[in-house]
Amino acid sequence: MMVFEEKIGFFVAESRGFRARFVIASWFVMSCFSPLFAIAQPTLSELCPTPILSRLQRHQVISGETIETIAQQYNLIPQTLLGVNPSLQGGQVQVGQEILIPPFNGIKITVPNGASWQDLATAYGVRADVLFEINGCVETPKVVFIPGVNWQPGEKPSQDNYIGLRGYPLPSVSQVGLSYGWHIEPNTGESFFHGGIDILAEEGTPVLAAEAGNVIYVGQEGNYGFLVIVDHGNGRQTRYGHLSRFGTRIGESVQVGDVLGYVGTTGRPDLLNPHLHFEVRFKSAVGWVAQDPQIHLNLN
Repeated sequence: MMVFEEKIGFFVAESRGFRARFVIASWFVMSCFSPLFAIAQPTLSELCPTPILSRLQRHQVISGETIETIAQQYNLIPQTLLGVNPSLQGGQVQVGQEILIPPFNGIKITVPNGASWQDLATAYGVRADVLFEINGCVETPKVVFIPGVNWQPGEKPSQDNYIGLRGYPLPSVSQVGLSYGWHIEPNTGESFFHGGIDILAEEGTPVLAAEAGNVIYVGQEGNYGFLVIVDHGNGRQTRYGHLSRFGTRIGESVQVGDVLGYVGTTGRPDLLNPHLHFEVRFKSAVGWVAQDPQIHLNLN
């Protein structure tokens, strides 16, 4: 922990005051909305799973077991069990002892005061959005689980060779009514996380495939309403929500610009005016994690 705290101290110092600036900026953005763009009452995001540290399995040691054999039984490495169970630091287990088992490799850490998700991402080379979602979408991290096998702070994260989407999900570039990330609900002052972008468009506007791929979901899905999901291979997918009706079917192969459906107001939109809820997600060891779609849209 001392190595981590020394390393991350720099990042905390560099980012101090960010949250205050973010809150002020968010209120400024919200104040610029006309009543037409009012934000609907937010609900708890369906995209946030139960925090990893709240769903650990319990294993009771039986005769003949060792840390190594228990780790192998759960497809983990021994260091993962040692990090989650301080009682195992001596390297031995006792018959009848109960140990905690995480769902995948990683370590549990106590976050230094003032550190943000981006600080953790910089220090450990794991994306901030991944850390945010697997730890229950809390705004201020305290005790968190860092997924991975190589955990030395300062190591460079693996390169993502993805270069962006070739198309745009509507016939023309339109205004974003609600961006990806944290927002403040103006009526209550409560913060909430938005996993995509809401692109303003008239109801009935065609919704287009932003990249070639295979349609893997067409149906009604909770807050999304009528939803289409396109898989683009290489662990990448796009999602198109709140549609009024569909223009494709499961299993169909689509090209850039093919019609997937039409803008609507189904589900539980975060904005009151018609829009397309658009997401880009990538597959990680912890599931399909949301990215900011605007960094993948080629608007030139």
